[in-house]
Amino acid sequence: MSPATEHISKWDRAARYLKIAMILKDYPDGISAQALADRIGVSKRTVYRDVLAMDEQAGLPIWNDEGKFGLDKGAFLQPLALTLHEATTLFLAARMLAKASDEHDTELIGALVKLASILPPVLAAHIQSTVDAFSTTPPNDRFTRVFRVLAEAWANRRVVQIEYDSGVYDPKKQARNARVRPLAIEPSALTHALYLIGYDENRKARRTFKVERILSASLTPETFPAPEGEESPARELLKAWDVIADEEPLQVVIRFSASVAKRAAETRWHPSQTLEPQKDGTLLWRGQIAGKREIRIWILGWGADAEVLEPAALRDEVAAELRRAATLYKD
Repeated sequence: MSPATEHISKWDRAARYLKIAMILKDYPDGISAQALADRIGVSKRTVYRDVLAMDEQAGLPIWNDEGKFGLDKGAFLQPLALTLHEATTLFLAARMLAKASDEHDTELIGALVKLASILPPVLAAHIQSTVDAFSTTPPNDRFTRVFRVLAEAWANRRVVQIEYDSGVYDPKKQARNARVRPLAIEPSALTHALYLIGYDENRKARRTFKVERILSASLTPETFPAPEGEESPARELLKAWDVIADEEPLQVVIRFSASVAKRAAETRWHPSQTLEPQKDGTLLWRGQIAGKREIRIWILGWGADAEVLEPAALRDEVAAELRRAATLYKD
């Protein structure tokens, strides 16, 4: 099968899954496999194969009783009445998430297919190409299982038990078990990953967990109330450069060279930023940022055109990294 034919096949299959799901939704008492096949124009054997895949891969709660298929109540959220502009905005947000993720996300593909069904043909065709490109990423079954557990725990305020790989930066560390109260799931454009923000009952503090490092996750029967008197995760994330907001805020001052000053000034990189254009064409950038780790990556991306003035510890770290890079490239 050629790559083009394979892409069309994946798109047709995803669209067919959506049709089956919509039909099952309209028949709360169930519908036979033959009736389903007749409705969508495929063989009964294809219907059985599709329904099995939808149950196992997409996680849809499909029941089978006396030759009839049906969907459990609550399988779908209430429909949204979107304007064209709202739907387009959601598509752009989904595109950003697709760019920010290095994992094959079944839920994202399904959401895009559903979105395509209500958009004009020009936009629907662009969504099709997005699905085609995204579906070439090899699936990660562990990531999908963990994500679904976390999403359910977050939505229903359920405590989740996770096994977390703590040895990424220190190989001597063993994976640790933690009971977490999920407060948010946040995508990162910086690391192309998803992060779980939650209250770690073991550490008795808010922590940020990279979802790709969660080896396993399971729901516990315990629920938890909405935190009282605490800052909401969305408000707390305003302090972060990207997703890490549980570190001490620092006053960061950067001087951008005249050659990049306009480029640095045209984007609002952080809610707290202030800009001070200088007479020599350089730019002073100031901001209150939680921690040094994430903004350091951004600063290094500017190379010699960005000089850290404050804090001194961040300046030293960036300087050390640039010296190490210079040594690497000295020949």
